[in-house]
Amino acid sequence: MITIYHNPRCTKSREGLAEIEALKKPYAIRKYIDEPFTKEELTEVIQKLEIKPLELVRTKEKIWIQEYKGKNMSDVAIIEAMLLHPKLIERPIVVNEGKAIIARPKEMINKIIGNI
Repeated sequence: MITIYHNPRCTKSREGLAEIEALKKPYAIRKYIDEPFTKEELTEVIQKLEIKPLELVRTKEKIWIQEYKGKNMSDVAIIEAMLLHPKLIERPIVVNEGKAIIARPKEMINKIIGNI
């Protein structure tokens, strides 16, 4: 099943959800601000994305700039920062069949759903 890690306050996340809804395939929505990731879940998603944790961080967020920018942080420390401040997590994230993608732009969803 397709899972979208979604923040309804984000325009790009809403666009990604609309793209998934248009596919007419079963999906689940995880509003990760309301239902935060566990450390294990976030680590697993990062592994599925095949990226470093820093690549999932919204580095222009005020919290990142004020508290973390310029610091030499380990991957574990970056994950801890995202767990403490979920709005630092780039969105939307779409997971399907053991793979994940940051769906920006929304057309990236087609790569993970297998429509292209």
